[in-house]
Amino acid sequence: MKTRILLFALMFTSFVSFAQQDAQFTQYMYNTINVNPAYAGSRGALSIFALHRTQWVGLEGAPVTNTVSINTPINGSNLGLGVSLVNDKIGPTNENAISADMSYTLQTSDTWKISFGMKATANLFDLDITRLDPVDASDPSLQNYSKFSPNIGAGIYLHSNKAYLGFSVPNFLESNRYDDNSVRIFKEKINYYLIAGYVFDINSTIKFKPAVLSKMVEGAPLQVDVSANFLFSEKFMIGVAYRWSASLSAMVGFQVSQGIYIGYGYDRETTNLKNYNSGSHEIFLRYELFNNVKKITTPRFF
Repeated sequence: MKTRILLFALMFTSFVSFAQQDAQFTQYMYNTINVNPAYAGSRGALSIFALHRTQWVGLEGAPVTNTVSINTPINGSNLGLGVSLVNDKIGPTNENAISADMSYTLQTSDTWKISFGMKATANLFDLDITRLDPVDASDPSLQNYSKFSPNIGAGIYLHSNKAYLGFSVPNFLESNRYDDNSVRIFKEKINYYLIAGYVFDINSTIKFKPAVLSKMVEGAPLQVDVSANFLFSEKFMIGVAYRWSASLSAMVGFQVSQGIYIGYGYDRETTNLKNYNSGSHEIFLRYELFNNVKKITTPRFF
């Protein structure tokens, strides 16, 4: 009981201070569609993506995130479309976000394209007070709570086969997720994302790609994720990542076939929180259908 109360207090403290709001991902370079709608269709294939993340294993009520998305270019046009679902569970809360994305791409040179995107999201937030084991379940101040809130967002994505740079705001509207007697307890703030990466050819069989994701939220410290991945023989990937003042991560991935890629990431906290959990696990699967395999002359590393 004491552990649940402590976790609940810590969780809502983080909400009030606007710390982790949007679900966070270690392998963000493969899951860009969730934060930037301009990414939709940029891979030139019908791309289906599924990810499961278990955060802070061993800490009761810690975040568990599942996401599924699909995006594709529209043949004969400059449009791209995408749909995604993100389910985020933290303690007694359960949040589902269903998003629709649309992008429009312009060819700026022989190698570069720029895409503009819009996102529309339906968010359902649920609070299950019974999961806190209240002493008096009939207490009128301790009741289950649900709220629906719509949102819109936008992004821009400059990319080639070797590099990318994107800026996005997935949610323009600030909304109260939970109010207690008209007092705001959890309010979602605007999140700003800046993402970038580049692929270096070390030799004919090894490629190196550094990447960075920066998230800015009013009232919270700047979050910066830096990663370094190596791709061997266009099949096997290994890398490390660092979330500034938060965690150190290891990543591996394997290109099973032309259309199937699987990846795994493990995070270890660098803060005092490491004393209360055994790390975080993240696994994903990406499946793609190409219209014309012969057109894929350079493997996409993002």
